Amino acid sequence: MSESLNKKMADCIRILSMDAVQQANSGHPGLPMGMADVTTVLYSKFINHYPLDPEWVNRDRFVLSAGHGSALLYSLLHLTGYEDFSLQQLQQFRQLNSLTAGHPEYGHGRGVETTTGPLGQGFANAVGMAIAEKKLQIEFGEELINHRTYTIMGDGCLMEGISYEAAALAGHYKLNKLIALWDDNQITIDGSVSLSSSENILMRFEAAGWQVLSCDGHNFQEIEKAITTAQQSTDKPVFIACKTIIGKGSPNKAGTSATHGAPLGNEEIALTRQNLGWESQVPFEIPPELMDEWHKVGQRSFEDYQQWKQIYNAHSQKEEFARRISGKLSHEADAVFQQIKKQISTEKPKMATRQSSQYVLNHILPKMPELLGGSADLTGSNLTRGSEQVNFVEDVRGSYIHYGIREHSMAAIMNGIALHGGYTPYGGTFLVFSDYCRPAMRLAALMNVRVIYVMTHDSIGVGEDGPTHQPVETMTALRCIPNLLVFRPCDTIETAECWQLSLQNQGSKASVLALSRQGLPTLRSDATEQNSCRYGGYILRYEQTTNQKLHATILASGSEVSNAVEAQEELQKKGLNIRVVSVPCIDLFSAQTSKYRKEVIGDYEILASIEAGLTQSWQALRERPDISIGIESFGASAPGNQVFEKFGITTKNLVEQIEQKLCKN
Repeated sequence: MSESLNKKMADCIRILSMDAVQQANSGHPGLPMGMADVTTVLYSKFINHYPLDPEWVNRDRFVLSAGHGSALLYSLLHLTGYEDFSLQQLQQFRQLNSLTAGHPEYGHGRGVETTTGPLGQGFANAVGMAIAEKKLQIEFGEELINHRTYTIMGDGCLMEGISYEAAALAGHYKLNKLIALWDDNQITIDGSVSLSSSENILMRFEAAGWQVLSCDGHNFQEIEKAITTAQQSTDKPVFIACKTIIGKGSPNKAGTSATHGAPLGNEEIALTRQNLGWESQVPFEIPPELMDEWHKVGQRSFEDYQQWKQIYNAHSQKEEFARRISGKLSHEADAVFQQIKKQISTEKPKMATRQSSQYVLNHILPKMPELLGGSADLTGSNLTRGSEQVNFVEDVRGSYIHYGIREHSMAAIMNGIALHGGYTPYGGTFLVFSDYCRPAMRLAALMNVRVIYVMTHDSIGVGEDGPTHQPVETMTALRCIPNLLVFRPCDTIETAECWQLSLQNQGSKASVLALSRQGLPTLRSDATEQNSCRYGGYILRYEQTTNQKLHATILASGSEVSNAVEAQEELQKKGLNIRVVSVPCIDLFSAQTSKYRKEVIGDYEILASIEAGLTQSWQALRERPDISIGIESFGASAPGNQVFEKFGITTKNLVEQIEQKLCKN
């Protein structure tokens, strides 16, 4: 392809991007115009994809980490022939119900690999995708999986701390099929990068174990040479600094922050067309001969796609591979949960639910090779590693990742693993440190991907570590995230059921398992096939006389369910009718019909709740408790039992408050 044709094709991206932003009167034209030359080379020479089958498993992944430049991605998808990204969609950029949202959104249109916008997240997602590719290739062979992951980063991605975390892991794990392209334009919204940074980015990535290259981002030969060299890397991820001019083509605004986050304006757009030598003044109009060239680019990988389909159809592991990619649980895995419940109902152990979780993992890991676990340097505390799990860094066939003290990138990398397909990622840290994970957790919920967060040390039961480690507000904060299932099981059977629900979500919801540090008794003795936790709340202990007045119903989660059961026993000795409802997931319970909730809660005189945290979640229930025992302040440093006593998270306090309320009534 001649340099002249390359330039004209790159200008197609510039024209579509600046016109889309102008028509919306909102957006970021600078990055698309600056990186148009790089992406033209990338798509016309290197990226393997097939627009007629956007979910082709062995496609190269392209992640626009600098998601504010979404017009670049939409223009590329349109030009290469992705059905969801018609010209009409580009013309509806940033408008209600369009597929061309302000930042790329996974699930809105086929061809968008992940939701980006919060800077650095996409880069970490790309690291996760590269991990998944590397592992799947080991398991199923390079004839089924052998692709690369590309990501475009801006200065903002590099300034966000998550990029440090993710880059260090990528270098440590030698993800040689990961290629990051830096839009090195030295401009942020405020102005020159020099206002806030004098860092040597190339040395940073080199120190993290990356191969570092650079090129003139507007010299087609240099771009092609850099990417060719990057593809030859055998043991390192590759970072390419592409020196670019933001808003290239704009005669008065190129190279300035004026093109970063605002439309160019009609007058400047007319001048830009003239400056580029673009004949048509009609917005969004691309000459037919250039559209033909771009469509050829979109069909470039057709033969590779056809060959892969033939290999796949004849492959001995075709069915298992398809199951893994689909995210469906095997029948064997589902059966394991029933076996666990039978065994626990007989043995009735007393153990912390973090231990219960490890117990479950030890049983399901042999039946679920798709589970890819890890921890943010708290493996011995989170108990997220199964007894037979092998460390990924020691053997790429292993299924356990030591993320290091990098909670933020851990959560974002897990998103990338889930988005790639083939694995269900889970990762652990202390519940209080979920705040480090929260941006990525929010994106997982937004994208409807199955990621499981194993968050242990779930209350003031942490004890001596004190208020910094006691997550009094965290459960409530996580429950505020839409589409995120927050589970807090009370014993081993509930833990098994919550794990089962998390795994059955099959790409619909992310899940949090909030687990205790302290030992808890087995409160469930049934081993029925029914998963009671799937309703979010259910009757754990019925009142002693079902045909008489129900004096109180107690709602509780996690370790405080034991307090509720003990309170019931004490109050019933005094002739009171008390029901205990375990609520391992408030969100699921709230989603049930009013009829179901009424049947579970009953026709009570008093409704009480107890949980070692803020009471806001319980007060927000449709049935507001008359008594809500919790904590409305930070905790204290002392042995766990003393902290529970100090804040009144006790059976004694629950009994006294119910009795006092009944007397007043």
